[in-house]
Amino acid sequence: MADTYVLVHGAWHTGAELEAVAQHLRAAGHTVHCPTLAGNRPGDDRSRTGLADAVASLADFVEGQRLERVRLVGHSYGGMVISGAAPRLLPRLARLVYVNAFVPLPGECLNDMVPPHYKGLFDAVAAANGNAVMLPFEIWREAFINDADLALAKSAFERLNPHPYRTFTEPSAIEQPMAALAVGKSYVNCVLDTALPGSLPWHPRLSERLGLYRYIECAGSHEAWFTEPAALARAIEQAGRD
Repeated sequence: MADTYVLVHGAWHTGAELEAVAQHLRAAGHTVHCPTLAGNRPGDDRSRTGLADAVASLADFVEGQRLERVRLVGHSYGGMVISGAAPRLLPRLARLVYVNAFVPLPGECLNDMVPPHYKGLFDAVAAANGNAVMLPFEIWREAFINDADLALAKSAFERLNPHPYRTFTEPSAIEQPMAALAVGKSYVNCVLDTALPGSLPWHPRLSERLGLYRYIECAGSHEAWFTEPAALARAIEQAGRD
């Protein structure tokens, strides 16, 4: 059965970095969109863009394309964005799919869910770069794309862009926990993901906030979009099916 997917990128990415996975889903007969959120587009003001701006840009895209029965897929920071957009888009949604993604509680920001050493790093980098943040390559290579060889890690890193820090510090505007939202939910867990430490894991610490949800495991690291695109596409398809 052909379904409609909207793949929502994480921090430092654009929709282009999700295209390898999108192509596998399209080859399976699905319609797939990979928008770039406000704050990560060329020319966007990284110093002022906040989470609400990114959420609005996603909702505007789905409504502008007149999409229906959408599988809304959020990766990492993208979980903050699909959570925020879901109440507005609810009549258009078939399912929410989180891929090693943040699941906020009402009033919670992304930084509330990361270890203190990340927040300290982000604060320092943002203060020196006009409120935009990037991860040092050494951290990204070992913790985010640990299943890639050095050449792939370097080429992937070169595609990333500075990220607006306000999207990490601005609280989510959702009014109820995601578990209370009347739509199907899934969580894809890439089992080699070490972007968050084992003491603060993606699953089940964040996934269980979805309440009743479908759990799918996948090969690869946090950046399986680069390292395991075929496997990740299959996992997303399993997560998104009716």
